[in-house]
Amino acid sequence: MSIASESPHFLCLQTLFENAPVSRLYGARAIVGEGSATVTFRTRPEFMHAAGGVHGSAYFRMLDDAAFFAANSREHDYLLATLQFNVQFLRPCRGGMLTATGTLTHQSGRIFFAQAELRGEHDQLLATGAGIFTRSGVPLSGEIGYR
Repeated sequence: MSIASESPHFLCLQTLFENAPVSRLYGARAIVGEGSATVTFRTRPEFMHAAGGVHGSAYFRMLDDAAFFAANSREHDYLLATLQFNVQFLRPCRGGMLTATGTLTHQSGRIFFAQAELRGEHDQLLATGAGIFTRSGVPLSGEIGYR
């Protein structure tokens, strides 16, 4: 899996990700490579549920983004859209830095399949996910932050 790349497409996808309002809200960062992506963010109290753990919505977001950008690394003309995404929650997390790593597993025409793992600060596996993505019809352009 190639993560660190200077490909203009990968760098534009990283900019697109990091400038999205939801990414700024989370303080999330992304590194995109050929068929792979890593997304990181440090948890904060506002991401915790009543029992003091990181809310499942943060798990979902991290896993979906890592798988999504791994898939979009192979699509150069259009932004992808998530058709389906499944999450398996394995253990709770009380905070710290979270890292999701996504991998493109298969592509067939307009359909992309990718999976992701979410790990905590001490490399413990917190959750896994798998998704199906398709071309959205939204061109990758400066209008959506792809630059």
